[in-house]
Amino acid sequence: MPSAPARRTLKVATWNINSVRLRLPLVGDLVRDLAPDVICLQETKCPDDLFPVEGLRAFGFEHIAHRGMKGYNGVAILSRIPFKVRADDPNWCEKGDCRHLGVTLQTPSGPIDVHDFYVPAGGDIPDRALNVKFGHKLDFVAEATAWNAALGQARRSVLVGDLNIAPLEHDVWSHKQLRAVVSHTPVEVEAINAWQRAGSWHDALRHFVPTDQKLYTWWSYRARDWEAADRGRRLDHVWVSPDLAPGLHAHTILKAARGWERASDHVPVMVELAV
Repeated sequence: MPSAPARRTLKVATWNINSVRLRLPLVGDLVRDLAPDVICLQETKCPDDLFPVEGLRAFGFEHIAHRGMKGYNGVAILSRIPFKVRADDPNWCEKGDCRHLGVTLQTPSGPIDVHDFYVPAGGDIPDRALNVKFGHKLDFVAEATAWNAALGQARRSVLVGDLNIAPLEHDVWSHKQLRAVVSHTPVEVEAINAWQRAGSWHDALRHFVPTDQKLYTWWSYRARDWEAADRGRRLDHVWVSPDLAPGLHAHTILKAARGWERASDHVPVMVELAV
C-alpha cells in the first residue's frame, strides 16, 4: 500500500520591527535564519504610500498587505502563499490606528486565517484614571475579547503579534518586581487570559516551553548590556486554534536578533505547524 503524502508545514513568524524602513535589511537576515512562509510585522511606523513593498518582495514575498500611519503603530503581513485580506474586522476603539490586520491564506488543505495584532503598550502608570494610554490598552483587549467571544472558538486560525502583555510568572525576569509594572499587572494578565479563553486559543510558544521555564522575546533598550542583564519579557505571542494545535512542530525565538546592528528591542518569533 502506498504511503500517505507528507503533510505540508507552515512557518509563521512575528516581529515588532520598530520601523520597517529603518530596519528593512534586517528582514533579509530574518529570512536567512528562519525561512518563514509568512512574516507578520508590527510597529512598522510607515504610512501606506511609503511602505517598501518592492524591497520586501525582493526577499521572496509576493503577497503583501499593510496598514500604516506616519511615525508610529502599523502592521503588515508578508507571505509566499496567496491570501485575501479580511475586510470586516473591527476598527478597534474607533481609532483607526492600524493595530490589526487579518488575512485568509489560500493553502492546499483549505483556508487559514492569520491575525496580526499590535496591542497598545499602555504607558507607564497602571491606572486608567491617571493614564489614558493604560485605559486604551484595557479597552482594546476587552474589545478583542468580545469580538472573539462573538465569533466563538477559533478554527483554522493563527493569531500573532506584539500583545504587550507578559501573562505568566516566567514570562518576565522578576514576577515579584514587575507585578506593579505595565505589561505584567494582574488586571492586564486577567485581560489577556480572558481574550485567550474567548477563542479557546492554544499558546503555541508554551506548547514547547514549559511554564516553569523563563521565556522572553523583548529586552529593553535601557539596559547597558541587555544580554548580560537578561531582564526580558515575553510580549510577543503566537496562538493557534485548537484544531491546528496538534500540528505544532517547532518554534524559534531568534534571540541573536537582539544583537543585530540597529536591532529592534523585540526579536522575531516563529512557529512551524502541519496544515
